[in-house]
Amino acid sequence: MTHVVTKPCDGCRYTDCVTVCPVECFYEGETMLYINPDECIDCEACVPECPVEAIYHEDDVPGEWQSFIELNAEKWKDCENITERKKPLCD
Repeated sequence: MTHVVTKPCDGCRYTDCVTVCPVECFYEGETMLYINPDECIDCEACVPECPVEAIYHEDDVPGEWQSFIELNAEKWKDCENITERKKPLCD
């Protein structure tokens, strides 16, 4: 099982979550973050850190955002690993 970054992150890209991840499984895309499902250990440390509530356990992803499960599984491969907080895209 893994956690998934969903639609609310798109365009915001807050990075508070990456600073608490013990396995560094976040990857920075152009407009949002992605989680590598093979690296995520399901610790949930990132969930309360997300100010836009974009991170869900894959079993709890709302129906309209189900496509983000596969999106995370594929898009992280094209992105750089991120481990430090950066300025978000929005205020």
